[in-house]
Amino acid sequence: MATSLIIKKKQYYDSVFLMGVNKRLSESEGVIQSAVVMGSEANKQTLIEMGIQDPRLQTAQPNDLIVVVTADSQHTADLVLEQFDQFLEVSTESKNRSSFHTLQDGLESRPNANLVVISVPGEYAAREARLAVERGLNVFLFSNNVSLDDEIEIKQLAKEHGVLVMGPDCGTSILNGVGIGFANRVRSGPIGVIGPSGTGIQEFTCLVHHLGSGISHAIGTGSRDLSDAVGGMTTLAALKALENDPKTEVIAVISKPPGHKTLPMLSAALTNCAKPVVACFLGIHDDVFGAGVSFRLASTIDEAAFMAVGKQGVEVKNFEGQDKYAGGLSGQHPTQQYLRGLFAGGTFCYQSQQILQSYNIPVYSNSPLDKRYALQHPDHSQQHSLVDMGDDIYTRGRPHPMIDGSQRAQRIIAEAEDPGVAVILLDFILGYNSSMDPVSDLLPAIQTAQQTAARRGDRITFVASITATELDPQGYESQKLALQTAGVITFQSNAAATKYCVKLLRS
Repeated sequence: MATSLIIKKKQYYDSVFLMGVNKRLSESEGVIQSAVVMGSEANKQTLIEMGIQDPRLQTAQPNDLIVVVTADSQHTADLVLEQFDQFLEVSTESKNRSSFHTLQDGLESRPNANLVVISVPGEYAAREARLAVERGLNVFLFSNNVSLDDEIEIKQLAKEHGVLVMGPDCGTSILNGVGIGFANRVRSGPIGVIGPSGTGIQEFTCLVHHLGSGISHAIGTGSRDLSDAVGGMTTLAALKALENDPKTEVIAVISKPPGHKTLPMLSAALTNCAKPVVACFLGIHDDVFGAGVSFRLASTIDEAAFMAVGKQGVEVKNFEGQDKYAGGLSGQHPTQQYLRGLFAGGTFCYQSQQILQSYNIPVYSNSPLDKRYALQHPDHSQQHSLVDMGDDIYTRGRPHPMIDGSQRAQRIIAEAEDPGVAVILLDFILGYNSSMDPVSDLLPAIQTAQQTAARRGDRITFVASITATELDPQGYESQKLALQTAGVITFQSNAAATKYCVKLLRS
């Protein structure tokens, strides 16, 4: 095994683009690990933590591109880096070129623009966001590594200027039918949704679409917005914006538990909203002020979708797959008793824990709902375990699993080596900026896992949720068919898939 590194001076690319480049690079024959990142201090530290000790790292500046390849031989690593420009050209050709280098360039070309998307290293993102807000622009801030103090300052400034700041670390929004970040193509309609979770918003909007309704706007807020430090500034502003929007008839809020001080403030705002509201605070089991009288409280994302659509009098039908499977772990060895969940969507990892625990099934996780069940190391499952593979430990210097399934594929194979594993639960998330064939990314690993279990005389049951609509570019029906042909049991929602796993474990 050998590692090679190159630094390309003053070649800046945004992080979403580089994730795609890194995915293609990692698929080269003989490549064990790769990283394609800008030379920010945070990225350089991540590379050091990955074991990259090259002294040239210290010379890299934030506008320099760092490419690292670890391969089965020095020859392979060097050869892949020699061909890197070809990987870059292929990626650039598939992307619309832009001649804009500053916010001013963009505004001169689009003087009537009211939204700016920012995806630059966190050290610079706050500065660009301030400039945009001061010009009266709404901001979609994809960048992470923005300090908490900067976030608070920018959102207070946005409040003064009457604009929205979606982020930092905002993965998903749909505004007037246009998806930003990771988003699915869904029908337009009368339901608006707000939330800090990208995958939570994606599943909610897809389920609303499957139920025959549509989305007016989906407003991401950033992962820290409902913390007590930030106080829900974007959430409250978005609630008011949707309340005043004539196209929005019903409002949904989807999130993990808000901070203890933020929850009463948010509940009061929901109570006073002039439009019907559905709230889903995953992990909250206590009574919430106003719930049941002024707004409805859902326990899962699909329940929130049912409630939001039902308020309009639309006929609500069961999601495909909820009741079509029966039976337990037939044909499996008695020692096979554990569930392992490997998620691209952090919200799904969280929601699945909530559902399992509601059935008194303890579950370990690297993102535990109950801190007593924290995995000692995220790479080592124990008993029932659910792993968020979109967590920072897996995405530092590597593509997100929604773009590149290679790390999940390796983990599927590793889990199959454990003779105690009976069920593996997965999520597949289609839509803009996701892998164009996420099922094919994991199918070889699923088949290898099945063969590994078969050699022991065992059988592993694979269960999956698919977050998608028939309008998504990957082809929802073909992705679903490929999974089902491989013996994977599929559902349209994470909650339905998890509840089916409960049936399997309790049979």
